[in-house]
Amino acid sequence: MPEKKDYDVIILGTGPAGLQAAIHAARKKVSVLVLGKETKSSLFHAHVENFCCIFNITGEEMLNVGRQQAANFGADLLDEDVLNILPDGQQFYIISESGTELTCRALIVATGAARNKLGVSGEKDFLGRGVSYCVECDANFFKDEDVAVVGGASAAVGGALTLLDYAKTVNLIYDKLDVADTLATELKKSNVVIHENAKVKKISGDTAVKEIILEDGAKIPAAGVFIELGARGVMELAGHIGLKFDDEMKYIQTNKKMETNVPGVYAAGDICGPPWQMAKAVGEGCVAGIAAATYAKKLRKSN
Repeated sequence: MPEKKDYDVIILGTGPAGLQAAIHAARKKVSVLVLGKETKSSLFHAHVENFCCIFNITGEEMLNVGRQQAANFGADLLDEDVLNILPDGQQFYIISESGTELTCRALIVATGAARNKLGVSGEKDFLGRGVSYCVECDANFFKDEDVAVVGGASAAVGGALTLLDYAKTVNLIYDKLDVADTLATELKKSNVVIHENAKVKKISGDTAVKEIILEDGAKIPAAGVFIELGARGVMELAGHIGLKFDDEMKYIQTNKKMETNVPGVYAAGDICGPPWQMAKAVGEGCVAGIAAATYAKKLRKSN
């Protein structure tokens, strides 16, 4: 089993909000870990033109500099997605996709807010009638049904494994598998039906989803289709610790210190709502990093 590691502050997300939070938290002389994959940040493929004092630089270059700055101040970086978060007394217990066990006194959620869509026929039409973007939210509706999960990253694999406890048959459809070896091994040992090198062409049904049609013409019976095209979604992760969202269940609610309703949990960046600008993300990351480090220090001293 991987070694269990303890940190003062763990940050979910390696975009501008997460990295800025890491820089400021680490400067407060607390132990900091940043979890997430650089390429999943929306900034990674962007070209930066409207950020103050920066000109003619790519998002990838900025992220590389930010990661180096965070490391220089003492933060650790782990290029893995998170599979689960649970309360652990006054701390938080986190499991990464490789099975690494982590605990922290303060947690910063900076995962972004985008839900990747497939963009295929039937996806929009059957939303809420078989199409879902949240396994944790909707798995219970598909007890003893045939279901499918679309995606090859940790959200999809973790979701497929979770659905084994509910559904009759679980299909996993992906073009490419992109998870840690530990999670890939768990998947291959499971009863999930794997459709490798496959792409969805259409989601079909009448009043609800009935089947998925692949680009090669194959048809997969399914009452539920879970589209999970990235890292484990924040709604799935946040549900276990009771984070409060806005009325539309899109964004985490915070105060001016970037504190959430859960003591010790902070949020920053796109997950807190628009505008979708790096300047906002960096500012919120700065505030969250300082506040989380201060909280963690006080908690450590009191125990």
